[in-house]
Amino acid sequence: MKEENLKPWLIRMRQGEEEAFQEVYRATRTYAYNLIYFLAPHKQDADDMMSEVYVELIRSIDRYDLDQPFIPWFNGLIVRQVRNWNRSIWRRFRLLERVKEKGYEAPVAGMEDKLGAISDELEVIPAVEKLSFKLKEIVVLRYYQNCSLEEIAAILQIPLGTVKSRHHLAMKKLREHFEHRINREEASFHVH
Repeated sequence: MKEENLKPWLIRMRQGEEEAFQEVYRATRTYAYNLIYFLAPHKQDADDMMSEVYVELIRSIDRYDLDQPFIPWFNGLIVRQVRNWNRSIWRRFRLLERVKEKGYEAPVAGMEDKLGAISDELEVIPAVEKLSFKLKEIVVLRYYQNCSLEEIAAILQIPLGTVKSRHHLAMKKLREHFEHRINREEASFHVH
C-alpha cells in the first residue's frame, strides 16, 4: 500500500465515489485487519471491528488532511475504533454482571462467549496479549506496524514522554515474562 497510489482514490472517495471507497478498502484491508487483530482482546471480534473501522473511515474522510500522510491518520482511526469497541464490550459485561446480580437470565445468548479471551499459538502474541491495552497498542504500533515513537504519540494523541514510558514498561513486562518462562523450562530439566 503506497501513499502516493492512495491519494487520488482518497480525493475521489471524499467526493462520494463508491468505486474509490472500494479501491481504498482493497488497498488497506490487510493492513487494517492485521492491526485490528493484534489490538483486539477477543480475536473473534476482529471482523466486526473491521466493519466499524471502514464505517468510521467513510464518516470521517472529510476530516482527513490530504497534505498529511494517510497511514498514521488511518492508524489513529483504527486504534480509536478498537478502543471504542473495547469500551462497548466492557459496558455490556458490566450490564451482564448487574443482570446476574439481580438473578435474571442473560439478556443476550452467547454474550459470555464473546467476552472470553482466545490465545494464539505463537510465542510472542500470547505475551503481548497479557499486556494492558495501553501497553499493547504501543507494542503493536511500534513492532507490528513499524511506527516511530513520534508517530505513535501523534496517532494516540498523547505526549511523546508517555509513549516512551509505556514502551519501556511494555518491554520490561515482556522481558520478565520470557525470563520467567525460561527459568521455568530450565527448572523442569533438573532432576531432584
